[in-house]
Amino acid sequence: MKRTNGRSAEPQVDAGVIGVGMMGEHHARVYNELPGVTLAGVSDVNRSQARTVALEHGTQAMPLEDLLDSVDVASVAVPTEYHYDMASECIERGVDVLVEKPFVADLDQGRDLATKARDAGVTLQVGHVERFNPAVRVLADIVPDLDIVAVDIKRLGPPIDRELSDSVVFDLMVHDIDILLSLVDADIASMSSTGRDDRHISSQIEFSDGAIGNLTASRLTQQKVRTLALTAMECRVTVDFISQSVEIHRQSLPAYVQDDGDVRYRHESVVERPMVESGEPLKNELSSFVEAARDGTEPLVTAQDAIRVLEVADRIERDALGRKVSV
Repeated sequence: MKRTNGRSAEPQVDAGVIGVGMMGEHHARVYNELPGVTLAGVSDVNRSQARTVALEHGTQAMPLEDLLDSVDVASVAVPTEYHYDMASECIERGVDVLVEKPFVADLDQGRDLATKARDAGVTLQVGHVERFNPAVRVLADIVPDLDIVAVDIKRLGPPIDRELSDSVVFDLMVHDIDILLSLVDADIASMSSTGRDDRHISSQIEFSDGAIGNLTASRLTQQKVRTLALTAMECRVTVDFISQSVEIHRQSLPAYVQDDGDVRYRHESVVERPMVESGEPLKNELSSFVEAARDGTEPLVTAQDAIRVLEVADRIERDALGRKVSV
């Protein structure tokens, strides 16, 4: 990071993407759009796909070795089973790296990557992109002032027309496990999970401070739902991840009112709608990653965060499906 962008003293950052399938192509697009960042190249075992994405975003398709010689930061967006090897190569070459979720295929691999990155002084971030949803950022600002009673999160959708190697826990619910663990600052006391099969799973998590988390993820629901409802002693907060909206409900007061001689019962409450700045979560995520890499600061989503998410996800899947599974 030695060049400057001509408009500020901040160095220009050269970025690359390893694996340019559906998600990796979006990483390439966003890097190409970020100020102060140059998309220096992309790499993929499917060379035709790499050339197509490179042409689309004005960069070069190149072998992995050449890419790592050319960049300061890289996103790893290959299938999960290859995350460890690709991230290890980045770390060994001194390239700051963002690894897409799920972090790794084995918890020991995740711990090893965290150690390698720390010893090498390399920034390692994990791609739990929902943490960068503007509505979740607003929620994170609200939560420190609340006494949380319960958090209910639903991530539902219809079947998709592509094959997935991950269950609904590791494909969808990991986002909400990450959000839940970031909101509740307490150890997990107990967990109970159930599922129809690996396409529809629910879990209840009880924390040591008494807070309860309820998570449901589905690929069998004929409606796309991405919602969170947080109950606190002071208020109730609802979040729609899709519309990026937040509502805070306070002072729900019961009352009996008289209307044309009839007595009616009603509740009155105050609903606050805090300002939520619109923005693409992936762009917020990659911008935050580049800033952490450039400044040498801790990323918002660390390897340790992702390892804890995987530990919880593995317990949920084993409990729900009643069998031993690999992460």
